Amino acid sequence: MSFLTLLITLIFVLIPLFLSKTFNLGLERDTIIATIRSIIQLLAVGYILQFVFDAEHIIYMLLMIVVMIGAATQNARKKGITIKGITWKLVATFTFVEVLTQSILLGLQITPPTAQYIIPISGMVIGNSMVLSILFLNRFTSELDSRQGETELILSLGGTPKQAIHKQLITSIQASTIPTIESQKTIGLVQLPGMMSGQIIAGADPVQAVLFQLLILFLLLTTAVVTSIMLGFLSYPTLFNQRMQFLEEQLEDLQK
Repeated sequence: MSFLTLLITLIFVLIPLFLSKTFNLGLERDTIIATIRSIIQLLAVGYILQFVFDAEHIIYMLLMIVVMIGAATQNARKKGITIKGITWKLVATFTFVEVLTQSILLGLQITPPTAQYIIPISGMVIGNSMVLSILFLNRFTSELDSRQGETELILSLGGTPKQAIHKQLITSIQASTIPTIESQKTIGLVQLPGMMSGQIIAGADPVQAVLFQLLILFLLLTTAVVTSIMLGFLSYPTLFNQRMQFLEEQLEDLQK
């Protein structure tokens, strides 16, 4: 695809702009900003990746992964900024998921240890982990609010913080992982994944594209479950003080 072809594809931006203006949706500004940012960011990343792929140096790969984790953390922490230590909790979660998945892939020689494989897969893993952490934090806050009385009752009867928060925690973990699991149930029937479609368009063998897409799907499944569980068990202790009392004021901050 040439830059001229890319300019022609802007018609797909003009259509929503026209519809937004026609129906007074007020989406024009955000649409334009999103379009400009996506062009600049993706082109910049494209040139950076080209340099990293040509250099094939581990330092550059690690720097790319660090930037990914940093950006994901900055975005996700907005949903749990009042949770004590949420920044390092997110960094620890994203880093653990990245190390876990890459250790399996490289250790079992499923993928070669090259930037061409490590960086794109890391981007998908960290990106998915970021989305799952946001989903988890949103649902966890809602569960804490709706079951606050239940939590305090269990504590008053001598229950531990873990016992008092167990249902909220499990429900939030389940809810945040449902989109990933449900999407895998209809994959190939309702939609063809973007990565697989891209490989096919680029001329790859469809069967090989499917096999590689299955690898990514399995990775994302692990990412979803590990992210929700790890972030949940790192976060809930901060909702209680040393006397095992529920911090209601922190819940009020979470709701704001």
